[in-house]
Amino acid sequence: MKVLTPEKIKYLIVHCSDTPDNYNELDIHKMHLQFGWDGIGYHKIILRNGKLISGRPEYWVGAHVKGINEKSLGVCLIGKNNFSKYQFETLKKLLTLWKKKYPSAEILGHYQSIKTEKTCPNFDVKKWCIENL
Repeated sequence: MKVLTPEKIKYLIVHCSDTPDNYNELDIHKMHLQFGWDGIGYHKIILRNGKLISGRPEYWVGAHVKGINEKSLGVCLIGKNNFSKYQFETLKKLLTLWKKKYPSAEILGHYQSIKTEKTCPNFDVKKWCIENL
């Protein structure tokens, strides 16, 4: 296990699971094990009903954005798009908390964090943050 200390955290990355809406943290954990990872790669998961679920502890390097895992935390919204109002309410609370803990960290969508053809989380996170945080 690689340790992630608070001073290393430069990015807060928002993801979507790109799965059916009924997936939960156990489904994600199993899927990530199948990828050969050490289980769930996200630090937090937000279910469709807005429930916030812990994944990896914040002190453990995640497996969510290749190349910047050693300096980021990841949160995943269950689903592909059309996220629920409950998910967005919880996302707002979580990102507000994380920004207090890691004030210099930049909030980005997965697709905004590295060069990729992915569109995850399928909305403009920077714009959403301006409008909601």
